[in-house]
Amino acid sequence: MDQRKTVVVTGFEPFGEHAVNASWIAVQELEKLGLGPNVDLHVTEVPVEYQAVQNLLPSLWKRYKPQLVVHVGVSGMATTVTLEKCGHNHGYTRLDNCHFCPESECCVEGGPECISSVLDMDVVCKRVNSSDLGVTVSVSKDAGRYLCDFTYYTSLYLGQGRSAFVHVPPLGKPYSAEELARALRAVVLEMLEQVERSGVTQHCHHGQ
Repeated sequence: MDQRKTVVVTGFEPFGEHAVNASWIAVQELEKLGLGPNVDLHVTEVPVEYQAVQNLLPSLWKRYKPQLVVHVGVSGMATTVTLEKCGHNHGYTRLDNCHFCPESECCVEGGPECISSVLDMDVVCKRVNSSDLGVTVSVSKDAGRYLCDFTYYTSLYLGQGRSAFVHVPPLGKPYSAEELARALRAVVLEMLEQVERSGVTQHCHHGQ
């Protein structure tokens, strides 16, 4: 009998031109689908605010002690479901929903410039794309130096790399919320399997 796993998946609140944030809509649809009987899925909506992220993320890691945390964000430029390989520490000059940005312009003062996920996104991408899902998945190394990248870096730092970030396109461009949720489900299950296979749950991997 497989032991129970815990996965946290987050989406973001509306911001800027995204009056409806596709990431949170897709995550809510994913919650309806679930990740199977052996996985406890917890979903959370993340404010588009630097300080809120810095308060919320440590509490999520501490409260749920998840095997994996997957953050989902929307990108107006994305046309595929995009897996981000790493988070960046510096370059946060864009104001959030509270018209605030960190004085240091970084996530973690003294932290490494870039932290890579312990997950092999190329393998996840290849496997999901070969599964005939009807949704195209791609890989990226630049999560955009805004709340998505900020959240990802912070989570990678807290979780020793056991975190992932997925960018989704706006709803209907070209995928529906249900299609995005199905793609997220496939991606998250693939990631969870990889975490289990590689036994990376307790090791610290700071990417170069």
